[in-house]
Amino acid sequence: MATHRVGYLVGSLAEASINRRLAKALVALAPAGLTLTEIPIRDLPLYSYDYDADYPAPAKAFKQALEGSDALLFVTPEYNRGIPGALKNAIDWGSRPKVSNAFKGKPSAVIGTSPGKIGTAVAQRELHGVLGAVGSPQMVSPEAYVQFTPDLIDDEGRVSDESTQAFLGKFLAAFQKYLDRQLA
Repeated sequence: MATHRVGYLVGSLAEASINRRLAKALVALAPAGLTLTEIPIRDLPLYSYDYDADYPAPAKAFKQALEGSDALLFVTPEYNRGIPGALKNAIDWGSRPKVSNAFKGKPSAVIGTSPGKIGTAVAQRELHGVLGAVGSPQMVSPEAYVQFTPDLIDDEGRVSDESTQAFLGKFLAAFQKYLDRQLA
C-alpha cells in the first residue's frame, strides 16, 4: 500500500469553523496510507493576472504546497448556495498562469459540513464544476455531506457520534483506494 501526501484546503477562513473541525477529524481518522497536511489559503491576496509574472510570497508558497502534494482534499462550507470566495480565489491562484496549473491531473475529493440537513451539497456541486474546469480528476463517490450538530466534533477533531466516525472512516478509505488507482 502506497502512502499518499494529501494537501487539504479548508474553505472557511474562520479559526472556529466547523469545517476546520471536520478537517481535524479527518486528519485523526486518516488511514496509514494517507498523510494529510493543511494548505492554508488565509494569506492569499485577491488574484489578478497582473501577478502572473511575479507571484507574491504567499501565492508562491501556496502553489509550491499544491505541487508538493500527491492529491488534494477540499473541506468546504457553503456560503449563499456556493463555494466561499476565499476558496475560489485560492483555486484561481493555483490554476494560473494556465501553463503552470497546479491542479491539472491532481486527484481530489470534496467533503463539507453545515448545520443544514443537506450539508454542503450545493457548494460541493459547484466546486466539482470548478475543479473539472481546472483539470483535477475527482472522486465523486461516495459523496459526503455532513450535518453538523452541537458537539459532533470537538476542537481537537474528536468525533462524538460513532456512526459519523465510521462514515468518515469509510470516506477516507474510499479516497485512499481512489488514489491508489489514480496514482499507480
